[in-house]
Amino acid sequence: MRYYHTADAIRAAEAPLLASLPDGALMKRAAFGLAGAIARELAARTAGVNGRQVCAVIGSGDNGGDALWAATFLRRRGVTASAIVLNPERVHGVALAAFTAAGGRLVQNVPPTTDLVIDGVVGISASGSLRLEAARVFADVSTAGIPVVAVDLPSGVDVQTGAADGPHVQAALTVTFGGRKPVHALGDCGRVELIDIGLDLPDSDMRSLENADVIARWPVPGARDDKYSQGVTGVMAGSSTYPGAAILCTGAAVAATSGMVRYAGTAAAEVVSHWPEVIATPTANAAGRVQAWVVGPGLGTDEAGAAALWFALDTDLPVIVDADALTILAAHPGVLEGRKAPTVLTPHAGEFARLAGHPPGDDRVGATRRLAEAFGATVLLKGNVTVVAEPGSAQPVFLNPAGQSWSATAGSGDVLSGVIGALLAAGLPPGEAAASAAFVHARAAALAAAAPGPRPAPTSASGILAHIRSSIANL
Repeated sequence: MRYYHTADAIRAAEAPLLASLPDGALMKRAAFGLAGAIARELAARTAGVNGRQVCAVIGSGDNGGDALWAATFLRRRGVTASAIVLNPERVHGVALAAFTAAGGRLVQNVPPTTDLVIDGVVGISASGSLRLEAARVFADVSTAGIPVVAVDLPSGVDVQTGAADGPHVQAALTVTFGGRKPVHALGDCGRVELIDIGLDLPDSDMRSLENADVIARWPVPGARDDKYSQGVTGVMAGSSTYPGAAILCTGAAVAATSGMVRYAGTAAAEVVSHWPEVIATPTANAAGRVQAWVVGPGLGTDEAGAAALWFALDTDLPVIVDADALTILAAHPGVLEGRKAPTVLTPHAGEFARLAGHPPGDDRVGATRRLAEAFGATVLLKGNVTVVAEPGSAQPVFLNPAGQSWSATAGSGDVLSGVIGALLAAGLPPGEAAASAAFVHARAAALAAAAPGPRPAPTSASGILAHIRSSIANL
């Protein structure tokens, strides 16, 4: 499991170390790790480290000190180092003295022969976009195409939300210390490298699943399992107008587990022609035994669509509400009151706005938590970083940074809903089912995009569906 810690939690964990270590020792420990990460980045981009050139852009506070000490350590490895000090009156004096003593040069602009820039402008306590002088420097860096390594976070990006509403640093690599912060999942940080500096951090309520976590949760049939004991997924999706949604959703449920899928709706013939293992009936009443329902993709928002949603919600089974069913729910928000069985809502930003009355905004985690609380349901907010929240302040929030946006294609959400439904039918708790499904879905999208050749290329929902099993196997 990967945990994300607030700035306050990091500072609290640093306090006993700062009290027990000699003055400046913790900063040097962090800077030594930073220097190693920069050296590796230089070596990967150029022919070695010796003779390369770096320029550190230095703000006030500890991040500027980290950057200066890192540049000092790099000088000792044969790197030519310069520094732009944005606020000489508030620079870290000891680090600056060490830097200049090691042969580091103070400059006004990034030298044109620079191989890499170190962003040491602001740290995790700062907020807001880059100020004028720093914005000018990094605009020139961007124009010159010089890669940037950010210290702790790219300056100008919010540590808690990952939002950047003005000039900010575009980092190829972000090096952080002690523990990851929410920005490292929610913001554009490039690659993120964590340096262990000895902090004793507890588990946090904001987390991401990793491969081992998903493997541990994914249903695997046991020696005594049969198709019923592994979970029967019911799907009410698609229509004569949109049969493809039914095909994608049921196909994803088939691919996700070894249980059974029942389809109820008007696209039965099309579904069975693609997935002959699916048991199809025209109505949910005739569907037989089901252990979770997926309702909404391509269903329509007419009376028939509403009747399908009411039917599912009236059961004591887990229900995934997606697409058209979310539109129906937005018009009847009170229908979930008193529902005891798990309910999972899977909105994209537009559907979220219909449910909440406003868009998610910059604080996507806070917005998702509030919507989950308002509806008493698990909410999966789709996006490049998927956010999964459950009602209750003590419940964890799962983040799934996709690392790419190949799943932003029509019908992709239908596939995701089918996978979530299969996991709920198999007995996974709703938050873990949604987070595990998002994890596999994102990787299936990446596999589908990579399938044509050496460079990723556009894919489709059908392509993503075709790689669900490969994504699971590759865990």
